Amino acid sequence: MRKLAFVAAVCLLLFTVSCKKDKENEYSIYSSQDNSRAEDLFNDVFKVVDEVASDTEGIRGGTLASCIDNIVVDTTSTPMSILIDFGDDECESADGRVRKGAILVTFTGRYREEGTVIVYAPDGYSVNGYEVDGTKTLTNLGENGDGNIEFSIEIENGVITAPDNTYTITWEASRIREWVEGGGSWFLIDDVYEISGNSSGVNRNGIPFTTQITSPLRAEAVCPYLTAGVMEITPEGRETRIVNFGGGECNNTVT
Repeated sequence: MRKLAFVAAVCLLLFTVSCKKDKENEYSIYSSQDNSRAEDLFNDVFKVVDEVASDTEGIRGGTLASCIDNIVVDTTSTPMSILIDFGDDECESADGRVRKGAILVTFTGRYREEGTVIVYAPDGYSVNGYEVDGTKTLTNLGENGDGNIEFSIEIENGVITAPDNTYTITWEASRIREWVEGGGSWFLIDDVYEISGNSSGVNRNGIPFTTQITSPLRAEAVCPYLTAGVMEITPEGRETRIVNFGGGECNNTVT
């Protein structure tokens, strides 16, 4: 009987330790993964609109051409608007991403003009099966002391829904985006931005977290992923995690 009780106690201890390890992994990994996913997908919304709006031929150039079903431009209303519709069927673009749904953009002026306000609103929009909801508001703040154009970015009511509705992530952010390269040309391919600021959200397991960018995140037009930067992520009730997006390589890898 004593032997059975001892074995039962050991099993209970191992189970408890295992649960604690799983819980620690939940705090350590999922908040970082889910924040990175939200960062990437809302950045994708911006890049899609940037590519379409920068096309000198009007509406269908670039890597997204074969997947866009329709683009509707309205410059007579106030604010003006662009509807970019990928349709109801998933389509893989030349950049390797599978998209469907639409993005509605409203704007008060040109992207490069100080004071312009642009609002991005996904509508049934998904990337690689992840659906993106919420609004992203960009305001042109004009040139900073280095002569680079800066934009404030506010993301409100952000929700990321995983494929097959397996989980959801909620996310909001307040950022400054500095146009550090390519601002002097009208070509999209040489554009590079550095992003600073903070965000907050709730991960797939319902754990709230906050973030702070400690080294600017680098977003390049030629890469679908963030290529550099460091961010601190703090899950509620746990120690801060440090996420490094790399040293400039274009890959979907973070440390």
